Amino acid sequence: MDMRDIEIFRAVMNAGSTSKAASLLDISQPAVSQVIKKFEAESGLRLFDRVRGRLVPTQEAQALLGEVDLYFAGFENLKHRIRSLRQFGLQRLAIACFPALGTGFMARAIAAFEPERRGIAMSLQIMSSREVHQRVSSGRVDFGLMADELAVTGMERSSFTSFPGVIVMPRDHPLARKSRVEPADLVHYPFISLNPEDAGRSRLEEALRALGLSLKTVIETPFTNSVCELAMRGVGIGLANPIVALDYAERGLVLRPLSIDVSFKSLLIFRAGVPLSENARELLTTMRIQLEHDVRQLQPLLGGRARKPPL
Repeated sequence: MDMRDIEIFRAVMNAGSTSKAASLLDISQPAVSQVIKKFEAESGLRLFDRVRGRLVPTQEAQALLGEVDLYFAGFENLKHRIRSLRQFGLQRLAIACFPALGTGFMARAIAAFEPERRGIAMSLQIMSSREVHQRVSSGRVDFGLMADELAVTGMERSSFTSFPGVIVMPRDHPLARKSRVEPADLVHYPFISLNPEDAGRSRLEEALRALGLSLKTVIETPFTNSVCELAMRGVGIGLANPIVALDYAERGLVLRPLSIDVSFKSLLIFRAGVPLSENARELLTTMRIQLEHDVRQLQPLLGGRARKPPL
């Protein structure tokens, strides 16, 4: 069997019929049927049952499809790498980052890194922590920055941030007059919650349950940026990563420390056994310097309560 046979098998499985697979691949239906028969003969497996003129995948075909998908994913990664090397050579950095730190913080860090002066082309991909993990494990990026909500088995990892969450609100909110917010304060106002799978939300709700308290959630959102935007417009108050909230403070968002520690944590992840380039190491240094600068910016907004990041 060759790659074309595997491609046709995959098309039949995904399209659901030989006619649809033929249309997708721009070949004749008899040609597809012939390849499927050949594929079964060479593999020694019965991959399809013939039912009223239709091909119905067997359990063996379903099991084989998982391996075929992995094969094609690896092939796509190879094509992506070839295109990247052809366009940029080795002077390229690719980073995957979860949204909380990907929009504001990474923009500041990359600006300080000055890629144009260094002659480096960069790719910054902002995506979910799960997708960050996938990009790093497949080798499509130099390193990733993700929340701590997923296991990172098989990866090298390093703690990047650990900050107590802050309560965000518009400047005219009653809680803005307080120097810090108590858990009991939260239950009196509409609350903007992160999605249930968010680790910060889970930590907050566990702490409140222990105190016999619950929130009046009016809206859920997956992004801390959205929490800040909604709070600034008076929809409610919310718990936010202070590094994200810093981007909105100059636009009128008020940040207040919470008397209980509900942390937001992030991890740097790397492929095990793959050394970082000199450019990647220099970018990481710049990111840590930028983080220290951001912490200094947060101090007056939080009464000196921002926690120094791990270095």
